[in-house]
Amino acid sequence: MLKKYSIWLKISAILQLMTALVHSIGFFVQPEPKNETEKQMLTLMDTYKADMGLGFTPTFSNLFLSMSVCFTLLCLFGGWLNIYLLRKKPGLEILRGVMLINLVIFGICFVVMAIFTFLPPILSTGLIFVALIITYISLRTTPQTS
Repeated sequence: MLKKYSIWLKISAILQLMTALVHSIGFFVQPEPKNETEKQMLTLMDTYKADMGLGFTPTFSNLFLSMSVCFTLLCLFGGWLNIYLLRKKPGLEILRGVMLINLVIFGICFVVMAIFTFLPPILSTGLIFVALIITYISLRTTPQTS
């Protein structure tokens, strides 16, 4: 029997994987400066090396790239984990716990995106967060079977 939470869990996983895919496209696109100020900023991001101590001197482009890769990996991890859970069909208690962890992590991610980024990542993390909320609520209302 198909439980109502499984539909929302699938939607959550698909949204997470789609976000990772779309976000990873940015790794292959070089930003083009539209004016002299943007050109200067992009040049500095690629060439200025900040001394972070202990021999670490990354450029700001390196720092930006590492954070971008982490977001993509977070979405991939969440999506693959949710697909794995759908296939293995663990008990409701485990599903509820994992969905609560998912909900907290992607909720924090959504707040950070809403404050510090722009519309596409805000929308994608917002949709993931809403789907996870619905998944968690539907899991909470699903009766535990013995």
